[in-house]
Amino acid sequence: MPHTFYAPNLAAATYLLPEDESKHAIRVLRLSLGDAVDLVDGVGGIFQAEVADANPKRCLLRVTSEQRVPRRAYAVHLAVAPTKNLDRMEWLVEKATEIGLDRLTFLRCARSERRELKLDRLEKIAVSALKQSGQAWLPQLDELTDYSAFISALEPATSFIAHLAEGERIALSQVAARGANCCILIGPEGDFTPTEIQAALARGLQPVTLGESRLRTETAALVAVMIANFCR
Repeated sequence: MPHTFYAPNLAAATYLLPEDESKHAIRVLRLSLGDAVDLVDGVGGIFQAEVADANPKRCLLRVTSEQRVPRRAYAVHLAVAPTKNLDRMEWLVEKATEIGLDRLTFLRCARSERRELKLDRLEKIAVSALKQSGQAWLPQLDELTDYSAFISALEPATSFIAHLAEGERIALSQVAARGANCCILIGPEGDFTPTEIQAALARGLQPVTLGESRLRTETAALVAVMIANFCR
């Protein structure tokens, strides 16, 4: 199977790999002139290419064919309060990208353990997962967003809040399939506050449950992504 490289904004018949990727391709993977590779641009394009110049500093690839993968009929948007341990968010980004995710927003909630977040490494992990899984669309990763501002911009009919407080909740699997799009909110380890839950309900978001178990933040987030994908 050909090696896959990420080629954002690819719009020409050739693509020049960055220096670090060139070195990896030639020195580590030992690609040589004429070897086949795959390229993915993260916006639906999958390309077959070959090595046109096996330079370890400036490896040039020539595109030989192109496939366009349309977006699916529904979009999965996950909004989650990031954990204090960033490794757990890195794991979530990797696995959610592999399964299929359109957008990931990080929420700043009252009980959030992490108040700041840099996306650079998370974006690299998403790209790596994109290449590994054969996906064509890279999920959009949003900066930390204040909870109140976020829910005010949502479409209530297709937005769901998963919380652990008392009250009537319906299984996400029963409601996610009703709309073309789906946005699921997952709170921090201490859950959303009563005020945050009430604000979401007042906005029209639907309260949902992910099952009987009490899940960690990143586990709950991944379960939500799986349900949103596989209950269609």
